[in-house]
Amino acid sequence: MDIIEIIAKKRDGRVLNKQEIDYFIDQYVKGNVKDYHASALLMAIYLKGMNHSETVALTNAMMHSGKIIDLSKIKGIKVDKHSTGGVGDKTSIALVPLVAASGAKIAMMSGRGLGHTGGTLDKLEAIPGMKVSLSEETFKHQIAKIGMAITGQTSDMVPADKKLYALRDVTATIDVIPLIASSIMSKKLASGTDAIFLDVKMGSGAFMKTFPDAEQLAKTLVRIGKAFKRDTRALITNMREPLGFAVGNILEVKEVIATLKGHGPSDFTELCLVSAAIMLIQAKLAKNISSAYALAEKQLKNGKAFQKFKEWIKAQGGDTTYLDAPEKFKTAKNVITLTAKKSGYIEEITALTIGEAAMHLGAGRLSVSDKIDYTAGIILKKKVGDHVKKGEPLCEVYTNKKDYQSILKDIGRAFKIVSWEIRKPEIAIKYIK
Repeated sequence: MDIIEIIAKKRDGRVLNKQEIDYFIDQYVKGNVKDYHASALLMAIYLKGMNHSETVALTNAMMHSGKIIDLSKIKGIKVDKHSTGGVGDKTSIALVPLVAASGAKIAMMSGRGLGHTGGTLDKLEAIPGMKVSLSEETFKHQIAKIGMAITGQTSDMVPADKKLYALRDVTATIDVIPLIASSIMSKKLASGTDAIFLDVKMGSGAFMKTFPDAEQLAKTLVRIGKAFKRDTRALITNMREPLGFAVGNILEVKEVIATLKGHGPSDFTELCLVSAAIMLIQAKLAKNISSAYALAEKQLKNGKAFQKFKEWIKAQGGDTTYLDAPEKFKTAKNVITLTAKKSGYIEEITALTIGEAAMHLGAGRLSVSDKIDYTAGIILKKKVGDHVKKGEPLCEVYTNKKDYQSILKDIGRAFKIVSWEIRKPEIAIKYIK
Protein backbone atom coordinates (compact mmCIF):
# COMPACT_ATOMS: atom_id res chain seq x y z
CA MET A 1 0.00 0.00 0.00
CA ASP A 2 1.30 3.46 -0.93
CA ILE A 3 0.59 6.63 1.09
CA ILE A 4 0.98 8.77 -2.06
CA GLU A 5 -1.82 6.82 -3.75
CA ILE A 6 -4.02 7.26 -0.66
CA ILE A 7 -3.41 11.03 -0.67
CA ALA A 8 -4.17 11.24 -4.40
CA LYS A 9 -7.35 9.19 -3.98
CA LYS A 10 -8.74 11.54 -1.34
CA ARG A 11 -7.47 14.61 -3.25
CA ASP A 12 -9.65 13.47 -6.14
CA GLY A 13 -12.67 13.16 -3.85
CA ARG A 14 -12.88 9.38 -3.81
CA VAL A 15 -13.83 7.27 -0.77
CA LEU A 16 -11.00 5.68 1.23
CA ASN A 17 -11.57 2.10 2.40
CA LYS A 18 -10.90 0.77 5.90
CA GLN A 19 -7.60 -0.86 4.91
CA GLU A 20 -6.24 2.41 3.51
CA ILE A 21 -7.25 4.36 6.63
CA ASP A 22 -5.84 1.67 8.94
CA TYR A 23 -2.57 1.75 7.00
CA PHE A 24 -2.30 5.54 7.25
CA ILE A 25 -2.89 5.67 11.02
CA ASP A 26 -0.70 2.64 11.82
CA GLN A 27 2.23 3.83 9.73
CA TYR A 28 1.91 7.45 10.90
CA VAL A 29 2.07 6.44 14.57
CA LYS A 30 5.10 4.24 13.79
CA GLY A 31 6.81 7.15 12.00
CA ASN A 32 6.90 5.55 8.56
CA VAL A 33 4.36 8.06 7.19
CA LYS A 34 5.93 11.49 7.60
CA ASP A 35 4.31 14.74 8.74
CA TYR A 36 4.35 16.12 5.19
CA HIS A 37 2.40 13.07 3.99
CA ALA A 38 -0.09 13.39 6.86
CA SER A 39 -0.44 17.15 6.25
CA ALA A 40 -1.31 16.53 2.61
CA LEU A 41 -3.91 13.91 3.51
CA LEU A 42 -5.43 16.09 6.24
CA MET A 43 -5.80 18.96 3.77
CA ALA A 44 -7.38 16.61 1.23
CA ILE A 45 -9.86 15.46 3.90
CA TYR A 46 -10.51 19.10 4.86
CA LEU A 47 -11.31 20.02 1.24
CA LYS A 48 -13.09 16.85 0.07
CA GLY A 49 -14.63 15.60 3.33
CA MET A 50 -15.34 12.05 4.51
CA ASN A 51 -18.53 10.03 4.44
CA HIS A 52 -19.91 8.15 7.46
CA SER A 53 -18.08 4.87 6.76
CA GLU A 54 -14.75 6.70 6.35
CA THR A 55 -15.28 8.68 9.56
CA VAL A 56 -16.11 5.49 11.49
CA ALA A 57 -13.03 3.77 10.05
CA LEU A 58 -10.82 6.72 11.00
CA THR A 59 -12.28 6.76 14.53
CA ASN A 60 -11.68 3.01 14.86
CA ALA A 61 -8.08 3.21 13.63
CA MET A 62 -7.29 6.09 15.98
CA MET A 63 -8.99 4.37 18.93
CA HIS A 64 -6.92 1.22 18.38
CA SER A 65 -3.64 3.13 17.95
CA GLY A 66 -2.99 2.76 21.68
CA LYS A 67 -4.35 1.33 24.92
CA ILE A 68 -8.09 0.77 25.44
CA ILE A 69 -9.41 0.83 29.00
CA ASP A 70 -11.43 -2.21 30.09
CA LEU A 71 -14.11 -1.29 32.65
CA SER A 72 -16.13 -4.51 32.23
CA LYS A 73 -15.32 -5.82 35.73
CA ILE A 74 -17.00 -2.79 37.33
CA LYS A 75 -20.67 -3.55 38.01
CA GLY A 76 -23.32 -1.40 36.41
CA ILE A 77 -23.51 0.76 33.31
CA LYS A 78 -20.57 3.15 33.02
CA VAL A 79 -21.32 6.57 31.50
CA ASP A 80 -18.88 9.16 30.12
CA LYS A 81 -19.46 12.82 29.28
CA HIS A 82 -17.77 15.21 26.88
CA SER A 83 -18.19 18.91 26.20
CA THR A 84 -16.94 20.59 23.05
CA GLY A 85 -15.79 23.47 25.26
CA GLY A 86 -16.92 26.96 26.12
CA VAL A 87 -16.60 29.94 28.46
CA GLY A 88 -17.43 29.33 32.12
CA ASP A 89 -18.10 25.67 31.35
CA LYS A 90 -17.57 24.01 34.70
CA THR A 91 -20.41 21.56 34.06
CA SER A 92 -18.51 18.28 34.47
CA ILE A 93 -17.39 19.19 37.99
CA ALA A 94 -20.98 19.62 39.18
CA LEU A 95 -22.60 17.07 36.87
CA VAL A 96 -20.46 14.06 37.77
CA PRO A 97 -21.27 14.03 41.52
CA LEU A 98 -24.91 14.90 40.75
CA VAL A 99 -25.27 11.84 38.50
CA ALA A 100 -23.21 9.60 40.80
CA ALA A 101 -25.34 10.63 43.80
CA SER A 102 -28.33 9.35 41.81
CA GLY A 103 -26.73 5.90 41.54
CA ALA A 104 -24.87 5.96 38.21
CA LYS A 105 -21.21 5.03 37.53
CA ILE A 106 -19.24 7.84 35.87
CA ALA A 107 -15.83 7.30 34.26
CA MET A 108 -14.41 10.47 32.71
CA MET A 109 -11.12 11.25 31.04
CA SER A 110 -10.87 14.99 30.65
CA GLY A 111 -8.49 17.65 29.35
CA ARG A 112 -6.88 21.00 29.99
CA GLY A 113 -7.83 24.39 28.66
CA LEU A 114 -6.20 26.20 25.76
CA GLY A 115 -7.16 29.59 24.36
CA HIS A 116 -10.51 31.00 25.48
CA THR A 117 -11.95 27.63 26.62
CA GLY A 118 -11.24 26.41 30.14
CA GLY A 119 -10.23 22.86 31.01
CA THR A 120 -11.86 20.65 33.64
CA LEU A 121 -8.51 19.40 34.96
CA ASP A 122 -7.21 22.95 35.48
CA LYS A 123 -10.34 23.88 37.41
CA LEU A 124 -10.08 20.79 39.61
CA GLU A 125 -6.43 21.57 40.34
CA ALA A 126 -7.55 24.92 41.78
CA ILE A 127 -8.65 22.83 44.79
CA PRO A 128 -5.53 22.40 46.98
CA GLY A 129 -4.19 18.85 46.93
CA MET A 130 -6.44 17.65 44.10
CA LYS A 131 -4.85 14.91 41.93
CA VAL A 132 -6.05 14.64 38.34
CA SER A 133 -3.57 12.05 37.06
CA LEU A 134 -4.77 8.66 38.29
CA SER A 135 -3.27 5.31 37.41
CA GLU A 136 -5.60 2.97 35.55
CA GLU A 137 -5.86 0.77 38.64
CA THR A 138 -6.74 3.73 40.89
CA PHE A 139 -9.21 5.04 38.30
CA LYS A 140 -11.07 1.72 38.17
CA HIS A 141 -10.95 1.19 41.95
CA GLN A 142 -12.40 4.64 42.63
CA ILE A 143 -15.27 4.15 40.17
CA ALA A 144 -16.11 0.81 41.77
CA LYS A 145 -15.91 2.27 45.28
CA ILE A 146 -17.61 5.69 45.05
CA GLY A 147 -19.16 5.56 41.58
CA MET A 148 -17.09 8.25 39.89
CA ALA A 149 -13.66 9.46 38.83
CA ILE A 150 -12.16 12.11 36.55
CA THR A 151 -8.60 11.83 35.33
CA GLY A 152 -6.38 13.05 32.52
CA GLN A 153 -5.91 10.92 29.43
CA THR A 154 -2.92 8.59 29.76
CA SER A 155 0.00 9.00 27.35
CA ASP A 156 -0.53 5.56 25.80
CA MET A 157 -4.19 6.19 24.88
CA VAL A 158 -5.01 7.23 21.31
CA PRO A 159 -1.48 8.40 20.36
CA ALA A 160 -2.69 8.91 16.79
CA ASP A 161 -4.97 11.71 17.97
CA LYS A 162 -2.15 13.51 19.79
CA LYS A 163 0.02 13.46 16.68
CA LEU A 164 -2.75 14.39 14.28
CA TYR A 165 -4.18 17.17 16.47
CA ALA A 166 -0.77 18.83 16.77
CA LEU A 167 -0.44 18.68 12.99
CA ARG A 168 -3.98 19.96 12.38
CA ASP A 169 -3.24 22.90 14.66
CA VAL A 170 -0.40 24.13 12.41
CA THR A 171 -1.91 23.23 9.03
CA ALA A 172 -5.29 25.01 9.30
CA THR A 173 -7.20 21.72 9.26
CA ILE A 174 -8.87 21.92 12.68
CA ASP A 175 -12.45 22.88 11.85
CA VAL A 176 -13.78 20.06 9.68
CA ILE A 177 -16.39 17.73 11.13
CA PRO A 178 -14.94 14.28 10.21
CA LEU A 179 -11.63 15.19 11.88
CA ILE A 180 -13.31 16.84 14.88
CA ALA A 181 -15.69 13.92 15.38
CA SER A 182 -13.06 11.18 15.01
CA SER A 183 -10.78 13.01 17.46
CA ILE A 184 -13.51 13.28 20.11
CA MET A 185 -14.99 9.82 19.69
CA SER A 186 -11.71 7.89 19.44
CA LYS A 187 -10.83 9.13 22.94
CA LYS A 188 -14.31 8.57 24.36
CA LEU A 189 -14.54 5.04 22.94
CA ALA A 190 -11.04 4.14 24.18
CA SER A 191 -12.05 5.07 27.73
CA GLY A 192 -14.21 1.93 27.84
CA THR A 193 -17.60 3.21 29.00
CA ASP A 194 -20.95 1.74 27.97
CA ALA A 195 -22.62 5.07 27.20
CA ILE A 196 -21.46 8.53 26.11
CA PHE A 197 -23.19 11.87 26.66
CA LEU A 198 -22.04 14.82 24.52
CA ASP A 199 -22.61 18.50 25.30
CA VAL A 200 -22.19 20.27 21.96
CA LYS A 201 -21.85 24.01 22.51
CA MET A 202 -23.15 26.56 20.00
CA GLY A 203 -22.46 30.30 19.81
CA SER A 204 -19.67 32.88 19.90
CA GLY A 205 -17.83 31.17 22.75
CA ALA A 206 -18.06 27.71 21.18
CA PHE A 207 -16.17 25.86 18.49
CA MET A 208 -19.40 25.65 16.47
CA LYS A 209 -20.76 29.16 15.99
CA THR A 210 -24.06 28.32 14.29
CA PHE A 211 -26.89 25.90 14.96
CA PRO A 212 -26.55 24.01 11.62
CA ASP A 213 -22.86 23.34 12.31
CA ALA A 214 -23.52 22.30 15.91
CA GLU A 215 -26.36 20.02 14.81
CA GLN A 216 -24.23 18.41 12.10
CA LEU A 217 -21.43 17.72 14.58
CA ALA A 218 -23.83 16.38 17.22
CA LYS A 219 -25.51 14.02 14.74
CA THR A 220 -22.13 12.84 13.45
CA LEU A 221 -20.88 12.10 16.97
CA VAL A 222 -24.05 10.19 17.85
CA ARG A 223 -23.91 8.15 14.61
CA ILE A 224 -20.29 7.19 15.31
CA GLY A 225 -21.13 6.09 18.84
CA LYS A 226 -24.01 3.96 17.61
CA ALA A 227 -21.73 2.35 15.00
CA PHE A 228 -19.67 1.07 17.94
CA LYS A 229 -22.81 -0.16 19.78
CA ARG A 230 -22.56 2.51 22.48
CA ASP A 231 -25.59 4.40 23.77
CA THR A 232 -24.56 7.86 22.54
CA ARG A 233 -26.68 11.00 22.95
CA ALA A 234 -26.03 14.70 22.49
CA LEU A 235 -27.46 17.98 23.75
CA ILE A 236 -26.87 21.20 21.81
CA THR A 237 -26.45 24.00 24.36
CA ASN A 238 -26.17 27.77 24.31
CA MET A 239 -22.72 29.39 24.39
CA ARG A 240 -23.68 32.82 23.06
CA GLU A 241 -23.01 34.12 26.57
CA PRO A 242 -20.80 32.60 29.30
CA LEU A 243 -22.32 29.73 31.27
CA GLY A 244 -23.32 30.81 34.76
CA PHE A 245 -21.73 33.89 36.28
CA ALA A 246 -18.15 32.75 36.92
CA VAL A 247 -15.29 32.53 34.40
CA GLY A 248 -11.91 31.47 35.81
CA ASN A 249 -10.71 28.48 37.78
CA ILE A 250 -11.24 29.25 41.49
CA LEU A 251 -14.26 31.41 40.68
CA GLU A 252 -15.85 28.51 38.76
CA VAL A 253 -15.12 26.00 41.53
CA LYS A 254 -16.88 28.33 43.97
CA GLU A 255 -19.86 28.45 41.61
CA VAL A 256 -19.94 24.64 41.47
CA ILE A 257 -20.00 24.55 45.29
CA ALA A 258 -22.88 27.04 45.38
CA THR A 259 -24.77 25.06 42.72
CA LEU A 260 -24.38 21.74 44.52
CA LYS A 261 -25.65 23.44 47.67
CA GLY A 262 -28.77 24.43 45.74
CA HIS A 263 -28.19 28.11 45.03
CA GLY A 264 -26.29 28.29 41.77
CA PRO A 265 -27.10 30.34 38.64
CA SER A 266 -30.34 29.29 36.97
CA ASP A 267 -28.83 28.55 33.53
CA PHE A 268 -25.98 26.48 34.95
CA THR A 269 -28.28 24.58 37.33
CA GLU A 270 -30.71 23.84 34.49
CA LEU A 271 -27.92 22.55 32.23
CA CYS A 272 -26.65 20.25 35.00
CA LEU A 273 -30.14 18.87 35.66
CA VAL A 274 -31.05 18.29 32.00
CA SER A 275 -27.65 16.69 31.31
CA ALA A 276 -27.96 14.55 34.43
CA ALA A 277 -31.42 13.42 33.32
CA ILE A 278 -30.07 12.17 29.97
CA MET A 279 -27.16 10.37 31.65
CA LEU A 280 -29.50 8.71 34.16
CA ILE A 281 -31.62 7.39 31.29
CA GLN A 282 -28.43 6.05 29.69
CA ALA A 283 -27.55 4.39 33.00
CA LYS A 284 -31.05 2.84 32.99
CA LEU A 285 -31.94 4.47 36.31
CA ALA A 286 -34.91 6.32 34.82
CA LYS A 287 -37.23 5.76 31.87
CA ASN A 288 -37.91 9.31 30.70
CA ILE A 289 -36.59 12.86 30.99
CA SER A 290 -39.16 14.06 33.53
CA SER A 291 -38.57 11.25 36.03
CA ALA A 292 -34.80 11.42 35.52
CA TYR A 293 -34.83 15.20 35.99
CA ALA A 294 -36.82 14.80 39.21
CA LEU A 295 -34.35 12.19 40.49
CA ALA A 296 -31.38 14.49 39.83
CA GLU A 297 -33.15 17.51 41.31
CA LYS A 298 -33.82 15.49 44.46
CA GLN A 299 -30.07 14.97 44.94
CA LEU A 300 -29.51 18.72 44.89
CA LYS A 301 -32.30 19.44 47.37
CA ASN A 302 -31.42 16.71 49.87
CA GLY A 303 -27.69 17.54 49.87
CA LYS A 304 -26.53 14.17 48.55
CA ALA A 305 -24.95 15.69 45.42
CA PHE A 306 -22.76 17.97 47.54
CA GLN A 307 -21.81 15.09 49.85
CA LYS A 308 -20.85 12.98 46.83
CA PHE A 309 -18.79 15.93 45.57
CA LYS A 310 -16.87 16.03 48.86
CA GLU A 311 -16.38 12.25 48.78
CA TRP A 312 -14.96 12.48 45.27
CA ILE A 313 -12.62 15.40 45.99
CA LYS A 314 -11.32 13.64 49.12
CA ALA A 315 -10.73 10.41 47.17
CA GLN A 316 -8.49 12.30 44.74
CA GLY A 317 -6.51 14.08 47.46
CA GLY A 318 -8.33 17.42 47.51
CA ASP A 319 -8.73 19.47 50.69
CA THR A 320 -12.47 19.33 51.39
CA THR A 321 -12.29 22.13 53.99
CA TYR A 322 -12.28 24.52 51.00
CA LEU A 323 -15.62 23.07 49.89
CA ASP A 324 -17.21 23.73 53.28
CA ALA A 325 -15.59 27.18 53.55
CA PRO A 326 -15.03 28.58 50.01
CA GLU A 327 -13.76 31.83 51.51
CA LYS A 328 -10.51 29.95 52.15
CA PHE A 329 -9.67 30.10 48.44
CA LYS A 330 -7.16 32.77 47.46
CA THR A 331 -8.39 35.96 45.79
CA ALA A 332 -6.62 38.05 43.17
CA LYS A 333 -4.93 41.25 44.33
CA ASN A 334 -6.92 43.42 41.93
CA VAL A 335 -10.72 43.27 41.87
CA ILE A 336 -12.26 45.84 39.53
CA THR A 337 -15.97 46.49 39.05
CA LEU A 338 -17.20 47.47 35.59
CA THR A 339 -20.47 49.41 35.53
CA ALA A 340 -23.11 50.11 32.90
CA LYS A 341 -22.75 53.34 30.94
CA LYS A 342 -26.49 53.50 30.31
CA SER A 343 -29.73 51.92 31.45
CA GLY A 344 -31.50 49.22 29.48
CA TYR A 345 -31.63 45.48 28.87
CA ILE A 346 -28.65 43.19 28.27
CA GLU A 347 -29.02 42.00 24.68
CA GLU A 348 -25.62 40.32 24.38
CA ILE A 349 -22.59 39.27 26.43
CA THR A 350 -20.17 38.02 23.80
CA ALA A 351 -18.81 34.77 25.24
CA LEU A 352 -15.72 34.72 23.02
CA THR A 353 -14.69 38.22 24.16
CA ILE A 354 -15.19 37.33 27.82
CA GLY A 355 -13.25 34.07 27.41
CA GLU A 356 -10.32 35.75 25.68
CA ALA A 357 -10.28 38.52 28.29
CA ALA A 358 -10.20 35.96 31.11
CA MET A 359 -7.29 34.23 29.39
CA HIS A 360 -5.34 37.51 29.16
CA LEU A 361 -6.11 38.21 32.82
CA GLY A 362 -4.22 34.99 33.61
CA ALA A 363 -7.05 32.44 33.85
CA GLY A 364 -6.07 30.54 30.69
CA ARG A 365 -3.23 29.60 28.35
CA LEU A 366 -2.14 30.94 24.99
CA SER A 367 0.26 28.01 24.68
CA VAL A 368 0.48 24.63 26.42
CA SER A 369 3.50 25.75 28.48
CA ASP A 370 1.78 28.82 29.98
CA LYS A 371 1.10 28.84 33.72
CA ILE A 372 -2.39 29.53 34.97
CA ASP A 373 -3.32 32.06 37.65
CA TYR A 374 -6.10 30.18 39.46
CA THR A 375 -7.42 33.38 41.07
CA ALA A 376 -7.90 35.31 37.80
CA GLY A 377 -11.21 35.62 36.00
CA ILE A 378 -14.51 37.43 35.69
CA ILE A 379 -17.79 37.26 37.62
CA LEU A 380 -20.82 38.48 35.70
CA LYS A 381 -23.37 40.48 37.65
CA LYS A 382 -25.89 40.51 34.83
CA LYS A 383 -26.98 38.00 32.17
CA VAL A 384 -28.70 38.35 28.81
CA GLY A 385 -32.29 39.50 29.35
CA ASP A 386 -31.57 41.27 32.65
CA HIS A 387 -32.36 44.95 33.17
CA VAL A 388 -29.49 47.19 34.26
CA LYS A 389 -29.41 50.80 35.47
CA LYS A 390 -26.69 53.28 34.56
CA GLY A 391 -23.83 52.90 37.05
CA GLU A 392 -24.97 49.45 38.15
CA PRO A 393 -22.28 46.67 38.13
CA LEU A 394 -22.01 44.54 34.98
CA CYS A 395 -19.17 42.34 36.23
CA GLU A 396 -16.20 42.04 38.58
CA VAL A 397 -12.74 41.49 37.10
CA TYR A 398 -10.10 39.52 39.05
CA THR A 399 -6.39 39.68 38.15
CA ASN A 400 -2.91 39.88 39.62
CA LYS A 401 -1.61 41.69 36.54
CA LYS A 402 -0.64 45.34 36.84
CA ASP A 403 -1.44 46.33 33.26
CA TYR A 404 -5.07 45.42 32.69
CA GLN A 405 -6.70 48.59 31.35
CA SER A 406 -6.91 47.41 27.73
CA ILE A 407 -8.47 44.12 28.91
CA LEU A 408 -11.14 46.07 30.81
CA LYS A 409 -12.04 47.92 27.61
CA ASP A 410 -12.45 44.59 25.80
CA ILE A 411 -14.71 43.28 28.57
CA GLY A 412 -16.82 46.43 28.43
CA ARG A 413 -17.34 45.95 24.69
CA ALA A 414 -18.69 42.42 25.31
CA PHE A 415 -21.86 43.88 26.87
CA LYS A 416 -24.52 45.25 24.52
CA ILE A 417 -27.33 47.19 26.17
CA VAL A 418 -30.55 48.10 24.34
CA SER A 419 -33.69 50.02 25.31
CA TRP A 420 -36.17 47.25 24.51
CA GLU A 421 -36.94 44.17 26.60
CA ILE A 422 -34.92 41.04 25.78
CA ARG A 423 -36.12 37.48 26.28
CA LYS A 424 -33.80 35.25 28.32
CA PRO A 425 -32.24 32.53 26.14
CA GLU A 426 -32.81 28.82 26.62
CA ILE A 427 -29.72 26.89 27.75
CA ALA A 428 -30.71 23.52 26.24
CA ILE A 429 -31.47 23.91 22.53
CA LYS A 430 -31.88 20.41 21.07
CA TYR A 431 -31.62 16.81 22.30
CA ILE A 432 -30.25 14.32 19.75
CA LYS A 433 -30.35 10.57 20.29
